[in-house]
Amino acid sequence: MIVEPPGSPGLLGWWRDGTPEGRRALIAAGLGWMLDAFDVMLWALLVTDLMAYFALTPPQAGLLGSIALLASAVGGIGFGVIADRFGRTRALMGSILVYSVFTFLCGLSQTVTQLALCRIGLGLGMGGEWASGAALVAETWSARDRGKALGLMQSAWAIGYGGAAAVTGLVKPAYGWRAVFFVGVLPALLTLWIRRGVSEPAIWRGLGPGLRPAPSPGPSSGPSPGPSRGPRRGLGLGEVFAGGRLRLTLIVTLMNACTLFAWWGFNLWLPGYLSLPAAKGGVGLDASTMASFVVAMQVGMWFGYVTFGYVGDLIGRRRAYVIYLIAAAALILIYVSVRAPLPLLLLGPFVAFFATGYYSGFGAVTAEIYPTAIRATAQGLTYNTGRIASAAAPFAVGTLAQTHGFGTALSICSAAFLLAALCWLWIPETRGRPLA
Repeated sequence: MIVEPPGSPGLLGWWRDGTPEGRRALIAAGLGWMLDAFDVMLWALLVTDLMAYFALTPPQAGLLGSIALLASAVGGIGFGVIADRFGRTRALMGSILVYSVFTFLCGLSQTVTQLALCRIGLGLGMGGEWASGAALVAETWSARDRGKALGLMQSAWAIGYGGAAAVTGLVKPAYGWRAVFFVGVLPALLTLWIRRGVSEPAIWRGLGPGLRPAPSPGPSSGPSPGPSRGPRRGLGLGEVFAGGRLRLTLIVTLMNACTLFAWWGFNLWLPGYLSLPAAKGGVGLDASTMASFVVAMQVGMWFGYVTFGYVGDLIGRRRAYVIYLIAAAALILIYVSVRAPLPLLLLGPFVAFFATGYYSGFGAVTAEIYPTAIRATAQGLTYNTGRIASAAAPFAVGTLAQTHGFGTALSICSAAFLLAALCWLWIPETRGRPLA
């Protein structure tokens, strides 16, 4: 059980109020998510190079993006079950290793089939990292500060994406696109520190022996020697829908599917849209200018992630979600109607702020809905099943772009954001709920 701290003043008082275990868990999950973004978003930044090298059409390139999202759904569900049965840290380490190795292998691909297989492997790890990391953070922070902690974790995605843009801009001109993928193996080193420095949450270790392994012995003031030993009889996927949770699970999954469709449809094609010549429906920016535009958007994205945690803890998850989603829908419509570079540069951070910040709330909402015994499974299921629907986004945008232009193609992401906002008519407010 997490005891509510009295509260320290200032914007970062909540960080000082956290336990050492909670801060280490947040750092581990945040770094894992940042490096996940770094590896995953290399695809978006290199898609035009891959289209040229492998002679891919926009629909084919979109299909390869969709394959990774489908694999991430499987990985998220699978690693969520692993996190509930074997421990949050073990699942976190496994997912980081998977996406790191397969990113490296993307750089060795000689055929489209090999590239597709590597994208599948990368997707498995990508989906698994969020499910295990979000459960780890949610269970080590108090209800008062859970939204802010998960917001800070989520904000690491923007740093990873920005880092990917910077590395691409530095490495690709000198060494080519393959070398950029080779850099993506470096996140594997993070697992060494997680193994030594991050313990399992006390609420997970304290579950009954019929549900989880006995907690590993270790000093109460520091990390345990490692993940708990051996598997346990878990409650299974069916429990996510049991106990009157069926309708709520379905609507939460639908809401997430809409947001994921919009986000991936927009962001996987954004670098291509900015860099393709105007004759092919793009803006026509050169590689270095496009990279600077993407980095600028990551600044807005980072602030969106972080502030959503504060806003959600202040006015509630539901109000915060609806405000951000409606603003995102409106701003994307404006963004795709503008072609002049300067207005796009100025507008980009605001689009990223609202069109990504809401992600910070999902971990808190699902953590507060589902009990500990199935929390990671439920988070993995509801978050990553949404990716099955969202996997259609890269292919749909690529196909529409070929026939109707990128402006029309990217505008469907705006409609998806509006549908996600409507889902909140049936999702209850969870702010302040203690974890069960």
